[in-house]
Amino acid sequence: MLRDRPRALSRSGQPSGVKPRIPLPVEVKDRAFTTARGADVGLSENRLRGPDLNAPFHGIRIPRSVDPNLLVLCSGYQLTMHPLGRFCGPTAALLMGVPLPRRRESLLPLHVAVPRGTRAPKGQAIRGHEFDREPHQTVELHGLRLSPPERVWCELATMLGIDDLVAAGDSLINRRRPFTTALDLEMITHEFAGRRGVVAMRAAYPLLCDSSDSRQETRLRLILVRAGLPQLTANPTIVTSGGFTYRGDLVFMAEKVIVEYQGDYHRTPEQFAADMTRASRLEADGWRVILVGARDLDDPVELVSRIRRVLAQR
Repeated sequence: MLRDRPRALSRSGQPSGVKPRIPLPVEVKDRAFTTARGADVGLSENRLRGPDLNAPFHGIRIPRSVDPNLLVLCSGYQLTMHPLGRFCGPTAALLMGVPLPRRRESLLPLHVAVPRGTRAPKGQAIRGHEFDREPHQTVELHGLRLSPPERVWCELATMLGIDDLVAAGDSLINRRRPFTTALDLEMITHEFAGRRGVVAMRAAYPLLCDSSDSRQETRLRLILVRAGLPQLTANPTIVTSGGFTYRGDLVFMAEKVIVEYQGDYHRTPEQFAADMTRASRLEADGWRVILVGARDLDDPVELVSRIRRVLAQR
């Protein structure tokens, strides 16, 4: 019987100076596969322990030439996952592109749920959970079985703070690529009455916005809303007198003030030049553009005071 030995994941290549004598068959050389599949295509037990293969989970091999990203890892684990099992919580959220705080962005352990009454999976690289068989169904994304998006939000509610839960919800209902709706999240909040995480869900739900485009933008919006500033609109369309169309991150329409969050995307020379032109065109029409970065969010009191002064001048 082949026994797996713990082996650190390598992004590519293989240990220096070590080269396997037997190349991988074409059927398995560029994908995750089970040791049983490896045996079927002619790989011996010794070859399955070769230095060019990662062994992230029991019975699974991934060629070191394949980038062990989350999709690859989940595709590999699903080969031996319980037939009713599914990826849940942070793992499902990351597969959906939901922004999470850095401490929750780790690829491993994978969060895997099985029906209640079934033995939850265990392992150094696996975090096992249980779910009720009804009424929640499994959905498929990238060929992987996941918790439904509404259930993912519930699962995250047991792990995240309110602001991060709002950011996750904003992403799930985002107008550009919605996985669910605000109404569906409201309904599941009622369904989960009395369960762990429901208090956080009830606090987060009224703060959701389907026009927020990033986690940091959500954080900025929550700071401004909680400060009691005048009504603002997230990502409205603004057309300049010259006919140029823009979206403002957070806009005080009556005061003609735009608060823009500047992430790393804005640091490239091309984007910086485009931002300057954009701001100039807006300001020529009487708009005031306030640029905000990550450091500003660390001192929300000073940030709100600064924006409040600008609004008072308008």
